[in-house]
Formats: sequence, structure tokens, C-alpha cells
Amino acid sequence: MTEQENAVLIKHRAKGVTEVVLNRPDKRNSFDDVIIQQLITALEEVQADQDTKVVVLRSEGKHFSAGADLGWMRRMADNTRQENLDDSRELARLMNVLNHLSKPVIGLVQGAAFGGAVGLAACCDIVIATEKSSFCLSEVKLGLIPAVISPYVVRAIGERQARRYFMSAEIFNARQAEHYGLVHIVCDDVGAMESRCDDMIQQLAQNGPEAMTAAKDLVFAVSHKPIDHAVIDDTAHRIADIRVGAEGQEGLSAFLNKRRANWIPESK
Repeated sequence: MTEQENAVLIKHRAKGVTEVVLNRPDKRNSFDDVIIQQLITALEEVQADQDTKVVVLRSEGKHFSAGADLGWMRRMADNTRQENLDDSRELARLMNVLNHLSKPVIGLVQGAAFGGAVGLAACCDIVIATEKSSFCLSEVKLGLIPAVISPYVVRAIGERQARRYFMSAEIFNARQAEHYGLVHIVCDDVGAMESRCDDMIQQLAQNGPEAMTAAKDLVFAVSHKPIDHAVIDDTAHRIADIRVGAEGQEGLSAFLNKRRANWIPESK
């Protein structure tokens, strides 16, 4: 088995929780066209797995990801414009698949998250980082731009911060990333990050799986939209539909009858 064949792993963290793991610690978990395809395949697999309720995206080793692999960039520099376009569309597909995964995605970031790795973080629903993690949109240092990750990063950190960091390629730390909205929780170290991830998994386990999917869709449906008649009517339809659905009926019944909803795991 080659190094690349083992570069993306799928692991089962707990019942209903599946990890997608970047496994190139000796290369700082950098990715190329082959690994992008492996990530897409892994994400599509967990999307189709009905037993998976929560997804954790993480990496082995000291760093989350250094972004694009240098060897890949050298190859792409020699390719035609059409080959570069085809290649870029696959990275764009990865970001879109991750961003629109129907299950909650928790991203764990330790060490460096550079270039495209910032895009991966921006596509996760919940991001937990360590105090020593660092972020950089470094593309302009190579005479490039963070093009395909830009829609997700701009939505995460806002236009004002994007204008600064897209052009400056400055490194910013975990606390800044938290302030900008890219990171939700900052922990002292990797051990604390893993523990906080377990806490978040327990928190998500209390919630209706279908409701969490619908809530994620709701964010996409109303984000950056004018609050007009179409949006107001759409949101009314969404809550009416989920109230009469099986999960909504179960949740309301459990609440009113002061019992545990059927999706909540029994306490150990």
C-alpha cells in the first residue's frame, strides 16, 4: 500500500460518530489531486451511511494541514489551462460536498491550517482548535489566490477580514480565528480539544438528527437573503412540515410527557 492510498482514513469514534482523518503527518497533511478525490469519496461514504449521525474531520500528527502539496503545485504549473480548470473544479467539489453534508460536521484543528485547509475549516459546522493552532491564507505569497475556498471563507470570517488576509497572507492565531468566526471553541491543547469534541458529540446526541439536517438547510435558505415575503413564507412552510413529521411529533410528545425522545441514547 502506498502512502497516498492510506492518506485518508475512515474511523468510528463512537456509536453514530464517524471520523474522516487526514493521515499524512510526515507531509503536514498536505493534499493533492489524489487525496482530494479520497476526501470526496470518504465524505460521500459517510453521507450515505445511515448509522452515521455526526462526522468529525481531523488530522493525525502535529498539524491539521499545510494546504496544497508542493509536488502537486509543481505539476499543475506545467499543465494547460484546461487541466488546471479541471483540477480546480475537483477542489471546489470537495468544498461543496463538505459544506453541504447533511450531518453535523465537527472540525478539529491543531497546529497549522494553511491555504486550502482554511477552506476545510470554514466548511465545517463546528470548529474546535487548540491554543497553538495557526491559520494563513497564504496563496498570494505564491502569486496565486484562494479562489475556490473563498465563498466559504468569506462567509466564515466576513468580507472585511477576508480583504485583509487574502491580500496580506498574514498568519493569525486561534484566538483571532475565534474572534473572526472561523473557530468556535479554543482549547488549551490537543487532549482538551478531544475532550471538548466528546462533549459536543454528547450535546448533538440530544437533538433530532432530521431536525439538525433541516436546521443546517435553514441556515443556507435564509443566509444573505432579504427578509421578504418569499423567505417568510418558506420558513413558515419549513416549521409546519417538521412539526407534522415523525421526528417532530416524537420530540413534541417527549417534551410534553417529560420523557426521553427516542433518538437520545440511554445514559450509561
